[in-house]
Amino acid sequence: MQLEDVGQFKRLVDSERGRFFAVEGSIFVARAPGRLDVMGGIADYSGSLVLEMPIAEATLAAVQLDEEPTVRIVSLGGERVGETAVFTLPLANLLTNNEPISYETAVAYFRQRQPWAAYIAGAILVLMREKGLGFKQGARLLLHSDVPEGKGVSSSAAVEVAAMQAITAAYGIELTPRELALLCQKVENHVAGAPCGIMDQMTVVAGQPNQLLALLCQPAEIQGTVPIPAELSFVGLDSGIRHAVSGADYVSVRVGAFIGYKLLQTAVSHTWDGYLANLHPSEFEQHYRHLLPETMRGDDFLRQYGELPDTVTQVDPVRTYAVRQPTLHPIYEHFRVQTFARLLAGDPLANAPMMGELMYQSHASYSACGLGSDGTDLLVALARATPGVHGAKITGGGSGGTVVVLGETAVIAQATTHIAQQYAAQTGHTPHIFTGSSPGTAQFGTLRF
Repeated sequence: MQLEDVGQFKRLVDSERGRFFAVEGSIFVARAPGRLDVMGGIADYSGSLVLEMPIAEATLAAVQLDEEPTVRIVSLGGERVGETAVFTLPLANLLTNNEPISYETAVAYFRQRQPWAAYIAGAILVLMREKGLGFKQGARLLLHSDVPEGKGVSSSAAVEVAAMQAITAAYGIELTPRELALLCQKVENHVAGAPCGIMDQMTVVAGQPNQLLALLCQPAEIQGTVPIPAELSFVGLDSGIRHAVSGADYVSVRVGAFIGYKLLQTAVSHTWDGYLANLHPSEFEQHYRHLLPETMRGDDFLRQYGELPDTVTQVDPVRTYAVRQPTLHPIYEHFRVQTFARLLAGDPLANAPMMGELMYQSHASYSACGLGSDGTDLLVALARATPGVHGAKITGGGSGGTVVVLGETAVIAQATTHIAQQYAAQTGHTPHIFTGSSPGTAQFGTLRF
C-alpha cells in the first residue's frame, strides 16, 4: 500500500541528516495510525468485545542511536505542544542506585517538565522495568503526527506505538505485536498517568485497513477481523469538544464500574472470570441489579470493601460515584458488540438499521453514565435525521471527541458533508471528517533509511 505520509516523512528525515540526525548511521522509521471506535468503547476495561478501525491519519517516528547517553526528542505539530517541541532526557535521570526509577517518580518527573514527553520517552523506562533492559547508548527521535489531539481517535496511543516500535527497532529489541501494545499501554497508564484500557494500543498495532479489529479485552485477545462490506462505510465527525482519557468524567465512570464489580463479587461470591462483561444482561436484570446502589461515596466503599480491584485508578474518599449505570454499561455493551459483529457479517444493507439501533443504544448508555456532551448529542441527532445514515454514537472515552457514523457507501460523502454543514451552522464549529483507513504498525513494519 502506497502511503503518502510515509513519502513526506522520508523527505523530512532526509532533510534532517546533518542537522538533527547524524549524516552516518541508520535511521529506523515506524508508523502508527489513530483509530475509530465503532463499538465497545469504555467497556474495554471491563472485558468487553470491541470493534475498532485504524484510520488514515497516523503518527510517524524516526530514531537514530547516539553514543551520548541522552534521548533527544523533537516533536513536530500537535495542538498540545505547538508547532515544534523539544525535550532532552539524560538516561541517568531514569535511574536511581543503578535501578530504574519507579513509575510514581516518573509521573512526577514528566509532569514537572513537559508532560507530552512521557508518551514518547516513557517507552525507555517501560522497557527497563518490564523487560529488564539497560540502555548505554542514547537516541535521537523525530516525531510527526497527523492524528489530531483531543478528538477521541487515540492520538496518544499512536504516539506511544510509533515511538516504541522505532525505539525497539533501533536498539535491536524484538517484541511481538501483542507485547508492543501491552507495553505501550503501560507507558500511558504508569508514566503518562492516564488510565486507558487496551483497545487503543491493540488497534493501533494490529489493525488492518478497511476492517474492524475484533478484540476481546480479557485482557487483550484478538478474535480476528471483520471486513467492512463495500455497501457500508464508517466515518468519524469531530464535535470540536476536547476529549481526554485522563479527564475526571472518564475516571469516575471507570471507578464506578469497578466499585460495582466489587459489590457484586462480594455479595454473591462470583468473579465472572474477573470481568463484568461476562455477566449476561438477563442474568444481571433478574438476579443482581437490585444489589447495586445508584451512587456510593468513596469513603463508604473504602470502609466496607477496601481497595478497588483496578490497578490504574483509586477511589477518592470525598467523592460520590455513580455505580449502577457504569456497572450496567459494559454488561449490555458486550452483548451489543457481539450482536453488531454478527449482523455486519451477514446481509449488510438488510441488517444496517438494526446495527444502527445498537449504535444509538450505545450512545444513550454513554450519556446515562455521564459521558455525553451537547456537541456529540447534536451530531447523533443530525445523523439520525439524514437519509442513508443508519446509526451514530460517541466514541472512545466520551465527554466530547468524535462521533462515528454508519452509512450507505453510495451516499456517505454527501450525508456526512450535510451533517457537518448543519452542525457548523448551529455551533460555529466545522467538524473534521475522518474517512479512510490504513494499516496498523505490525502490518506496516519498520523502515530503515
